[in-house]
Amino acid sequence: MSTHKYTNDLIDETSPYLLQHAHNPVNWHAWNEATLALALKEHKPILISIGYSACHWCHVMEHESFENEEVAAVLNASFICIKVDREERPDVDLVYMNAIQAITGQGGWPLNMFALPDGRPFHGGTYFKKEDFMRVLNAVSAEFKNNEAKLIEFADQLQKGIIKQEQAIQQSKVTEFSDSTIIESMANWKGNFDSVWGGDDKAPKFPLPNNYLYLMQVAHSSGDSSLLNHVNNSLIRMARGGIYDQIRGGFARYSTDKYWKVPHFEKMLYDNGQLLSLYANAYKLTKRDEYKRVIDETVNWLMKEMRNQDDFFYSALDADSEGEEGKFYVWTEEELKKTLGKDFDFAVLYFNVNKLGFWEHQNYILMRDGSDELLAKEQGIDLRVFEQKVEAVKAKLLIEREK
Repeated sequence: MSTHKYTNDLIDETSPYLLQHAHNPVNWHAWNEATLALALKEHKPILISIGYSACHWCHVMEHESFENEEVAAVLNASFICIKVDREERPDVDLVYMNAIQAITGQGGWPLNMFALPDGRPFHGGTYFKKEDFMRVLNAVSAEFKNNEAKLIEFADQLQKGIIKQEQAIQQSKVTEFSDSTIIESMANWKGNFDSVWGGDDKAPKFPLPNNYLYLMQVAHSSGDSSLLNHVNNSLIRMARGGIYDQIRGGFARYSTDKYWKVPHFEKMLYDNGQLLSLYANAYKLTKRDEYKRVIDETVNWLMKEMRNQDDFFYSALDADSEGEEGKFYVWTEEELKKTLGKDFDFAVLYFNVNKLGFWEHQNYILMRDGSDELLAKEQGIDLRVFEQKVEAVKAKLLIEREK
């Protein structure tokens, strides 16, 4: 017998993301012909809410809004509510992501799109705080009741604009590709490089493996050492940053800052698969031992934490533990002292348990700021002994974390 106060139509779905919302007070439906027909029959606007199972801000919005009975009452009275897993239905996600980018100039998840009963979008956004979401819901509901013709006109214009844009891309003149094209594109791209922290000079920062693979190819074919230097700096900074799990291996999806420090802590299978290829190619080109260690640790993490008993791989690990983002990965000084004992001072030095590694709520993100060779030299320790010490500290921390 169910102990849940609410159960909606998503209970019959198989998607982990949809099942996460099956006991919301919101009367969610899956994306299908029956749901779209229901919207036409009841002549209600549609809320299409799109996300994925490991999306941190999707969880935040669910807790703040979709689990809230006050919000649910407005949604259930005035809208047909559809939940979409972007990993299950990338086709649906693409349509509404193009629409939100046309409306607001940006996108992301959770993607919350308002559409006419026939599914054509007219307004939307990404994450909304509860108070803001309630204002939007009431405004959209009132607009649909009082000015439906205006919304239809806007939806028509938006649809035509998107179609026109797609046609322009399809009909764009194909020009001959030449070395000058590469040289010109590289000149433009270099203007956006972050010469200190690697990647592009902006935040948030996504690893984007294909970009670096391309830059390595151009550097190799053209002999442009500045490109290879940028790739190496980017890969080293990522591997030493908080975006990389310093004691187990594997990368979080992206960094919220330009320093590769604070990620949203979800780890995605397809991101790490591409990053393995990137670091493998970089190792073949440079023979840097640090790249090989990233490869070994990430493969080990994939085999230990991402496989199930049937040797299938999970697609993602959530950012949240016990309702807190990153709790599994971050440490307080007290936790480190208790776990490491006499090795605490070494860990403070190696993992920057200081101003650099400080995050929030007395928690530190483990990250590095220099090579093992340099740190060993500064401490007057033989490199091999230093590396053995690092592995011993990591092993202690890993045992404690796995509890």
